[in-house]
Amino acid sequence: MGRGRAKAKQTKVARDLKYRTHETDFGALAKELHGEENSHPRATEVEPDEDEWSDYADPRRRAD
Repeated sequence: MGRGRAKAKQTKVARDLKYRTHETDFGALAKELHGEENSHPRATEVEPDEDEWSDYADPRRRAD
């Protein structure tokens, strides 16, 4: 089938990004690019104690 609707959507988005005026926070951009810590620390992902698929593993084959 045709790409008419998808192409029109892509063209609309591209035109919007090209001509719309944005208020850019250059200070925040500089901090992000330089890797400075921000005031909101990221939550660290905690790994579970046991693999969710361990019940299905073959007990004769251990990865230790």
